[in-house]
Amino acid sequence: MIVKFKKLFLDSVLPERKSLEAAGMDIYSYEEVLLKKNEVILVSTGFSMEIPFGYFADVRPRSGFSTKNKIIIPNSPGTIDADYRGEILVPLLNLTDKDFLLEAKTRIAQLVILSLPQFQIEEVDSLSDSERGEKGFGSTGLS
Repeated sequence: MIVKFKKLFLDSVLPERKSLEAAGMDIYSYEEVLLKKNEVILVSTGFSMEIPFGYFADVRPRSGFSTKNKIIIPNSPGTIDADYRGEILVPLLNLTDKDFLLEAKTRIAQLVILSLPQFQIEEVDSLSDSERGEKGFGSTGLS
């Protein structure tokens, strides 16, 4: 499988794996931006991509960046469909009580390519029984 990446600017940094067995590729911010406290901003990455049919990509937090700086991706994981060709933007939410200056070329997220199972939807009048049934949040225990 080949995933194609396009630099939108000459100095864009394309996603890259930092180790041979890494599941995700680090995504870099393209430009310096000010993340105001308790504010969400879409951060430019400076690249677009072409994902093969039958696959999709998830944009997920980088644990080091997110935990160290208390900056999260509010819609994590963010899904990128195979037919999207626009710039990859990463929404970041600053959870701190101070503004945060995000420098250009900072590793802000990770990109994971996943296989999309092909399926059909079938409307039915009933579903099979299960041990859990319709029990919702917290019904299997809190620990």
